Amino acid sequence: MGYYDQHYPPNPKKKKRSWLVPLLLGAILGVLLVTVALPALVDTGLLSNSQQQQDNQRGIDSSDGGSRGPTEVVNVDVSTQITEVINQVAPAVVGVINIQNQMDFWQQQEEYNQAGEGSGVIYKKADGTAFVVTNHHVVEGADTIEVVLADDTHVEAELVGSDLFSDLAVLKMDGSQVDQAIEIGSSANVKTGEPAIAIGNPLGLMFSGSVTQGVISGTERTIPQDFNQDGRADWQAEVIQTDAAINPGNSGGALINIRGQLIGINSMKINQTAVEGLGFAIPIDSALPIMEELETEGKVTRPYLGVEIYSLDEVPQTEWDNTLGLPENIKGGVYVWSVEPLSPADQAGLKRLDVMTELDGKQVMNMIDLRKILYQEKEVGDDISVTYYRGGKKQKTTIQLGTQE
Repeated sequence: MGYYDQHYPPNPKKKKRSWLVPLLLGAILGVLLVTVALPALVDTGLLSNSQQQQDNQRGIDSSDGGSRGPTEVVNVDVSTQITEVINQVAPAVVGVINIQNQMDFWQQQEEYNQAGEGSGVIYKKADGTAFVVTNHHVVEGADTIEVVLADDTHVEAELVGSDLFSDLAVLKMDGSQVDQAIEIGSSANVKTGEPAIAIGNPLGLMFSGSVTQGVISGTERTIPQDFNQDGRADWQAEVIQTDAAINPGNSGGALINIRGQLIGINSMKINQTAVEGLGFAIPIDSALPIMEELETEGKVTRPYLGVEIYSLDEVPQTEWDNTLGLPENIKGGVYVWSVEPLSPADQAGLKRLDVMTELDGKQVMNMIDLRKILYQEKEVGDDISVTYYRGGKKQKTTIQLGTQE
């Protein structure tokens, strides 16, 4: 082996000194920069501006992946179709105040007391007169009625007509301060699930013009109504069901669609703690003919039989056979308690304790069935075929419907 081919092992101590010295020098310089140079940079503001720019850039990068430019200030317009519709319709929805006269304690002078508050809708303006539709129960018993416009102007109104069965009433007032009437739509094409907006005065005028939004929960619902508070249903109102909040004071207000058209008159609210989101409105298609008749005639004229009747299910089952003599196959009907002299029923031969089971061949199970046929299918002057039982024997007669004077 020659001289140049001979290898010697490296010196480990010499190798260690070659990298240790630069490392120590770097650490010393770093300490000097932190303790001396950093405070000077902060005092001059150079570091803070640079850091702010980096933070801003980092915020942009994190929000959009760095693909956009500098941050822009954006003005958001929260106006929607609903707010535009409300601004358009709200002036046509008014408050209605029921004022009744009462004598003072000593019966010496009359006092005017506010008996109740509700809502109403201006549906027509013609020849300087504005017409308002509201609920019958809102103005029932009123001696004076005031309409409160959207700008809090109070205008005295006159009751044109009111109807118990439909729960509708029409008022008229000076239209000089009324700018517009609501646009009337149709309830025939209302679909379950479509938006619905209720406008009215829940809990009184302190919350006037309140707006609640929901959907149509159901159409062609029937709700029993007890007019004389005897615990028995006297009528079944056909209504639109919505989950838009309708509270006391909303009665008579507007139920509108997304286009701002009137599709219902808010009427009832089931006030039970276990029931929420259940409000009702009278469909405008069934309300409009009654509103027009009230406006022109002052009342709704319905066919008249001239009998006091009760549903057969109010009679104990034992009396069906013992007193009324009904056969076993009879499951329902209405019995005659009294007949008015010279009335259509009297002239047709009906007597006390007769049991009517069919009208024009249609089964009658109770008073509601009978009233529906009379009020919805018949007119004053029409003939109607009546099937009835007297002493257990089936008989028939024809009654020419009259009108109650």
